Amino acid sequence: MAAIKLGTENKRNVILAVVLLAVVAYMALSQLLSGPSRPPAAPAPQTTAPTPRQRTRTTTSISTVGEAHKLPSIGLDPTLHLERLAASESIVYEGTGRNIFSMDSTPMRIEQALASARPSQQKSAPVYTPPPVPRPPSIPLHYFGYSVAKDGTRRAFLLKGEDIFDAGVGEIVDHRFKIVSIAPTGVQVTDLGYNSTQTLPLESN
Repeated sequence: MAAIKLGTENKRNVILAVVLLAVVAYMALSQLLSGPSRPPAAPAPQTTAPTPRQRTRTTTSISTVGEAHKLPSIGLDPTLHLERLAASESIVYEGTGRNIFSMDSTPMRIEQALASARPSQQKSAPVYTPPPVPRPPSIPLHYFGYSVAKDGTRRAFLLKGEDIFDAGVGEIVDHRFKIVSIAPTGVQVTDLGYNSTQTLPLESN
């Protein structure tokens, strides 16, 4: 390999470039190792309790705002009188009624009411009376005779107004009246409208 020959000026520039490169590398390495710089935290304020002397000064400054009124001591007796206290404890309850502080006292008498405030409940309730059942009307037929067949069966002759009916047992007269039985003295007829049976006697001419 052939050697490269540099002049004096070129050697000086190369040395300066190497030195600058070394300085830049050192500063970059120091920045990476030390980490980001943070400002130091401010110290927390310290609170100290006031001393007794400071409390006295504060009280003195407050008292100078307004003075309290001083009461006269004439007529005031601070002495404790035990005899008066004993006399107040020996008082006995003497009421005219029941002693509420005694278990042996007679019960209080309660007066009875002259009349009840509520209406009397002894009155009997009204008895419900159902209305009378209407009676069915009489059957408007007249039994005036009968006939007898060879086999012994009878047929009745009935009159309604000007109409004459010849009916046997089980037959219906005038779309309403059913013949139940026929006898020489009377005939039984059922009113289908009212479901009632009546006996019509034999009427003479």
